[in-house]
Amino acid sequence: MSGVSFTNVKKTYNNGSIVAVDDFSLEIEDGEFVSIVGPSGSGKSTLLRMIAGLEDITGGEIRIGDRVVNDVAPQKRGVAMVFQNYALYPHMSVRKNMSYGLKLTTDLSSAEIDERVEEAAGMMGISDLLDKRPGNLSGGQQQRVATGRAIVREPEVFLMDEPLSNLDAKLRLHMRTELQRIQEELDTTTIYVTHDQEEAMTMSDRVVVVSEAELQQVATPEEIYEEPANRFVAKFVGSPTMNFFDVRLEGSTLIGPGFEYELPAEHAERARSRATSDAMTLGVRPENIHLADEGWEAMVDVVEPIGSDNYLYVRLEDEECTVRVPADVKPTEGEPIRITFDGSRMHLFDATAEENLLADRDKRVAPQTAE
Repeated sequence: MSGVSFTNVKKTYNNGSIVAVDDFSLEIEDGEFVSIVGPSGSGKSTLLRMIAGLEDITGGEIRIGDRVVNDVAPQKRGVAMVFQNYALYPHMSVRKNMSYGLKLTTDLSSAEIDERVEEAAGMMGISDLLDKRPGNLSGGQQQRVATGRAIVREPEVFLMDEPLSNLDAKLRLHMRTELQRIQEELDTTTIYVTHDQEEAMTMSDRVVVVSEAELQQVATPEEIYEEPANRFVAKFVGSPTMNFFDVRLEGSTLIGPGFEYELPAEHAERARSRATSDAMTLGVRPENIHLADEGWEAMVDVVEPIGSDNYLYVRLEDEECTVRVPADVKPTEGEPIRITFDGSRMHLFDATAEENLLADRDKRVAPQTAE
């Protein structure tokens, strides 16, 4: 097993006019489970394909363990990849699909290959499917076969490119736990690409957020959620998305649409020292906006029940925001309510650079109500 490192890696197309990955550096530790998330076109699958050797890199260096693999052939990199579409040979049985790569790339005997296939099939719960063909299997079974085919390689690194996206929601949830169990059992470095932030947040040791070919943040799931590095990360991670309000800082007071909020002096000083102007963006997650007897007045537009909670879509003057409340809280649509923010979980972003101005702040800030 080995870690993976990127050093100033760049990938361009069309003589440099299209930048898919720009100056990307990252260290992934041996045995770590890292997810790469981002919108379509952000470069996340390109990163995976460069590790696998399916894409040449334009600049920089990729290492697997202590070995630079820029010019190493894909089959000699010690990686195994699970694709979104499973990429199984339809005319071969499950057994042959799982063993085919070993026959091409190793000197193992037939008995040794069979032993590896049987062991991987048992681990994936598909021992009774070994003589069937992919066309006779469900999507979930095909995904297990594709994963088992990667396991028999006993690679240094697992690469997974949105392997669960073709499954229904219930099966996706089940396979998430299965993949976590397998990774923990094998303790193999795993790099998992997904557009599904929930997958990334629940499965990973660390999450890598990318956008427009650039690295935005690398941190644990908890840190990504609680301390987003910039407005993009704050908006991309979390459902419903974070609420944003255009504000300005006057002294230590934030002036926003329909509210004023007094920041602790040290936070106001930090924000002002980092900001490009007095214009800023306040970010508050829906679960950190609370109904209160004394608060800022808002108007309820829509109440959306989702089972354990209700989402309230409200207007604070001309600004819309989402409030997450318990299921037994059911204000009437069109009813005025009063809201307040949890001051210990607020975020303040530069209006131009969009960096989180309070990223290193002490979270123990007392909640506040109306001014």
